[in-house]
Amino acid sequence: MTTVSVSPKFQIVIPKAIREALDIQPGQKVQIISYQNRIELIPIRSMKKARGFLKGIDTSVEREGDRV
Repeated sequence: MTTVSVSPKFQIVIPKAIREALDIQPGQKVQIISYQNRIELIPIRSMKKARGFLKGIDTSVEREGDRV
């Protein structure tokens, strides 16, 4: 686990290893969510980059009886 500090201007720096793993680029927008006493940052991807991200997903899950 990596620890970061909050600056006097309430800014943080995303560590290099995380930026590289998530391919976060300078100027890219991230969504911030407060969830169960924690902060989550979610990189916003363009629709063009999101295309095909579900390719190969297993669609053979059993559905409920009312979902045909």
